[in-house]
Amino acid sequence: MIALLQRVTRAWVDVDASRIAAIDTGLLVLLGVERGDGRTQAERLLERLLGYRVFPDEAGRMNLSVADTGAGLLLVPQFTLAADTRKGRRPSFTSAAEPAEGRRWFEYFVEQARLRHDPVGCGQFGADMQVGLVNDGPVTFWLQVPPA
Repeated sequence: MIALLQRVTRAWVDVDASRIAAIDTGLLVLLGVERGDGRTQAERLLERLLGYRVFPDEAGRMNLSVADTGAGLLLVPQFTLAADTRKGRRPSFTSAAEPAEGRRWFEYFVEQARLRHDPVGCGQFGADMQVGLVNDGPVTFWLQVPPA
């Protein structure tokens, strides 16, 4: 399971010209599900994500996590993160989970995040989304928990 996380001062998701989710200060997380991902990968990635220290402390060092600060979390499904781009000029999606499995594990991830953190917003699986953000820093990190 892959997470591309970006520290933001605000972020939002629109579907069909309607805002479906938004956060102020927090993390925008693009989430990709790979073949072989399951509960173990989702739990480990969520644990890492909630504890990842990307927010500044009093000294200005990235020493605080989203859990420490109570900042927002905006989770957006993005199957293209699982693309194989090692060769050619067109990505291969053979390592991405099938849509039903991708939806299952994305929804599970959102459900678990909401049990452990507040506030949590999310994008819509399978929808054509417009995602906006103001990246703070910019600060962007790639987290990955390999499939089984």
